[in-house]
Amino acid sequence: MLEIDGSIGYGQVLRTAIALSSLLLKPIKIFNIRKGRPKPGLMAQHLTGVKIAGEFCNAEIKGLKIGSMEVEFVPKEFNVKDKKIDIGTAGQISLLLQTLTPLLIFAGKSVNLEIIGGTAGLGAPTIQYVKHVTFPILSKLGIKVPEIEVLKEGFYPKGGGRVRIKTFPVKRLNSIELTERGKIKAIRGISIVGSLPKHVLERQTNSAIEVLKEYGFDDILISSQLVHTYSPGTSITLWALAENSILGADNIGKRGVRAEVIGEECAKELIRSIESEAALDKYMADQILPFLALAEGKSRIKVEEITEHCRTNLRVCELMLGVKFEVSESEKIIEVEGISFSTNFKKIKVL
Repeated sequence: MLEIDGSIGYGQVLRTAIALSSLLLKPIKIFNIRKGRPKPGLMAQHLTGVKIAGEFCNAEIKGLKIGSMEVEFVPKEFNVKDKKIDIGTAGQISLLLQTLTPLLIFAGKSVNLEIIGGTAGLGAPTIQYVKHVTFPILSKLGIKVPEIEVLKEGFYPKGGGRVRIKTFPVKRLNSIELTERGKIKAIRGISIVGSLPKHVLERQTNSAIEVLKEYGFDDILISSQLVHTYSPGTSITLWALAENSILGADNIGKRGVRAEVIGEECAKELIRSIESEAALDKYMADQILPFLALAEGKSRIKVEEITEHCRTNLRVCELMLGVKFEVSESEKIIEVEGISFSTNFKKIKVL
């Protein structure tokens, strides 16, 4: 049984390791889960991810409880099914999808999920980022973009957001060369305010537009949504449509922070990504790595920043898949020769 130290990248280790374990039917033991966090061990969204992944591969699981610092995961048989999932808190739906997406696309069939949880929260991409940035980028590897319907937004602490997603099967992923972003063609976005006055929405949206216009963009379209949510909250997601890629940024409302600041911060973060000349923003950089490692052939990407989450995913993929990532710290370029995983994949070399 492969043992992995869960303290090196907090929840990211768990999400990636469980996904690859389920896909490869490879037993793993993860210890020191989220060690060093204010609340170490499994939280609701982590527990749900492990539980559902386990159901998708008929796994024997030890340590599956809130606060657990150690999990043993022994997958038996890969069988993904339609499912309704309730995270039970404002645990982020986007983070759950990081665990489940590799399993869903290699299910050999279309899969329908309905997930209840948070749609925008601290330390996670918004569901709008997943819909408008993550999956369109992953489609370059041959993944058909899923159908995603946000039925209800959910903010901390009550959550209660509802998302329907339909994924489509792929036999094998192709490699990509994504080092040249190309010209920025347009800026798009979605600004959402839940159970707060309309002027909050207007201030958040307009401040982002003003920053983007001042920078020199003119093709800007940010839709505004005033919705009912169980807990009040706001989010804004922006993305830059380039010739060869998409760069994204998001932000959420914070107590004591004016709506104008939330919009401005998001716009400025997107501008920083654009100015980096990268083909992938710093959040997409770590999300794409497991898919590159599973693909057929050599992939090469230029990223905005090599974050700790990015380094964590590199290490977990290398450990579990036997691949070797080549990283240029100065040029922010990552290369890897994938294992050409497919639904009838039988053999895996492990370092």
